[in-house]
Amino acid sequence: MATVKKQDAPHWVRTINAFNTYITQDLFGGPKLVKMAWVINLHKFLIVFVVALLMIRFNNNSTAAWVYMALHGIYGICWLLKHVVFRDPKWEVRVTFGGAAATFILLATYWVAPYLLISDVLGPNRPAPSNGLMAFCIALFTVGLMTMVAADCQKQFTLKYRRGLITEGMFRYVRHPNYLGEMMLYASYALMVQHWIPWVILVYWWTTLFLVNILMIESSISRYPEWETYKARTGMLVPWRFFS
Repeated sequence: MATVKKQDAPHWVRTINAFNTYITQDLFGGPKLVKMAWVINLHKFLIVFVVALLMIRFNNNSTAAWVYMALHGIYGICWLLKHVVFRDPKWEVRVTFGGAAATFILLATYWVAPYLLISDVLGPNRPAPSNGLMAFCIALFTVGLMTMVAADCQKQFTLKYRRGLITEGMFRYVRHPNYLGEMMLYASYALMVQHWIPWVILVYWWTTLFLVNILMIESSISRYPEWETYKARTGMLVPWRFFS
């Protein structure tokens, strides 16, 4: 397959990517016996129990708490099913015990949202999410989950049988629909909480991890001759061609 000289990612992107790799894969050194997938899957498996324990601890049997547990819990189940059916090779990398611990702690920041929603830490007078807001969050989550899983599935099996740039299907208008889908579903959790703290956590993830990974991916796939044409007619995350 013909290729051209790839475009290097910006220096700041490569620097943050190297730091992320050290923290999550090489921290403290030592043998690499733990698969990254094991750490991520454990986090996804535990979320429904974490939310359930929060509901019991704070005696919160509200509709909002149950809806949140259903949304975040089913995402964990779908992630595990996705791993069983078509696992992502990038999560099969083995990491140090320090890297595994750091990764789990970082992933645990996603548990701040249910804690704020279910506990009484924000005070007894904080507004509960309305039925309309919960309905919107369910819709946003559903579209996001479908987008992420469908994009991951297409990428996995397309690259299995044909290496190269993917420009059709879920990738026709958006270059990174899997990241878009994950951003949508996590945004639904933050909207449920109605507080700024979950958004700060999401901004951290979306900038230091998602954006950095996206730009590293784009640097890699820029070696394909059709890259410039594809990039010109698509959005990184927003399907702007729909609105043109």
